[in-house]
Amino acid sequence: MEIELVFKIAAIGIIVAVLNQILSKSGRDEYAMLTVLTGIVVIAVMLVPQLDTLYDIMQTIFDM
Repeated sequence: MEIELVFKIAAIGIIVAVLNQILSKSGRDEYAMLTVLTGIVVIAVMLVPQLDTLYDIMQTIFDM
């Protein structure tokens, strides 16, 4: 796994956490929840190609 991907995921997590706190403190809990869900979806979309690569590597290793 590339270290850049880890940094991107960490950056998204920090941004989402800050936005969540700001929106929660201002009384906009619905938007805070949508922000968290959007962050999860963005990270999941980033990880799907990596999971495909992992599956290919596992097939190669175990000759499946």
